[in-house]
Amino acid sequence: MSADLKNSTSNGCENLLISEEQQEKINEVRRLVGPLPDKLSVYCSDASISRHLRARNWNVKKATKMLKETLKWRLAYKPEEIRWDEVAREAETGKIYRSNYVDKHGRTVLVMRPSCQNSKSTRAQIRYLVYCMENAILNLPQNQEQMIWLIDFHGFNLSNISVKVTRETAHVLQDHYPERLGVAILYNPPKFFEPFWTVVKPFLEPKTANKVKFVYSDDPNTKNIMEDLFDMDQIESAFGGKDAAGFDINKYAERMREDDKRMPSFWEKGNALAAAPQPVLTTTTCFNPTNLASDSDASDEKADKSPSDGVDVEALSPDNDLPVPNDSSNAAAARDVN
Repeated sequence: MSADLKNSTSNGCENLLISEEQQEKINEVRRLVGPLPDKLSVYCSDASISRHLRARNWNVKKATKMLKETLKWRLAYKPEEIRWDEVAREAETGKIYRSNYVDKHGRTVLVMRPSCQNSKSTRAQIRYLVYCMENAILNLPQNQEQMIWLIDFHGFNLSNISVKVTRETAHVLQDHYPERLGVAILYNPPKFFEPFWTVVKPFLEPKTANKVKFVYSDDPNTKNIMEDLFDMDQIESAFGGKDAAGFDINKYAERMREDDKRMPSFWEKGNALAAAPQPVLTTTTCFNPTNLASDSDASDEKADKSPSDGVDVEALSPDNDLPVPNDSSNAAAARDVN
């Protein structure tokens, strides 16, 4: 890959220029995945496949396996169907929430406060995290694929450390939301966090670990990271900004319920495609997914009896082909949230 196409910058923004060789790999992954039912094909745009390829250093075989695993997970977990009232209890303390501001590049900001943990259920914690990720993606501008994490360590102590939750969090985020993180800022982590970071870091891909920035309020050099990324007039005082308003669960609930109303239409094919930040080709070569195979009437009958929209979840093995859609005429690629 030529130097001008490498997608890393000091501020964490991705360069989405795609070479002809990379576009061919995107097309190859789509061919290997095969035709998909509408419910899954909406997650297989060029942008989505490109994220999976970048996460696997443009290795087609590894990216295809990763994408198939994500499709299987999304089909079973249904992250886009999680609604606020299902996870509201997890949010009461403000341990994770989407801020009402963005960074200077327009990226959604998720604020995390691990000391505000209010649940002992790993399952419930992960489900709320997935809800927050889906909501953050819903609110990304058209020209952005990534988000920012602001992690506030005020009040953090040893009781807040859970290797199990951290490992599961890393698994979900890296395997099912590749290349969604722009920068993660760890704000004022205590000294005892450093050995924990040493334990956790091996769970992370090196590329992900390099996006983690340690910022200390008494260190002018690291404070510059905040000033480079944010308008400090908008950011919370807990992060050195000028906004003294605290987290209000009632106001936040209103915002989330309004976003929940937008979620179904966001994943309709037309809207998802319009919202997708498609990579820019460096040549005139362009992929146009057409002539996908139709399925038989027998498969349609089988689909009517299936609890998973006609798709056998077990068939979605990374080593097997994905199921052929009931109606592949609408299988044009649209935006993926992974």
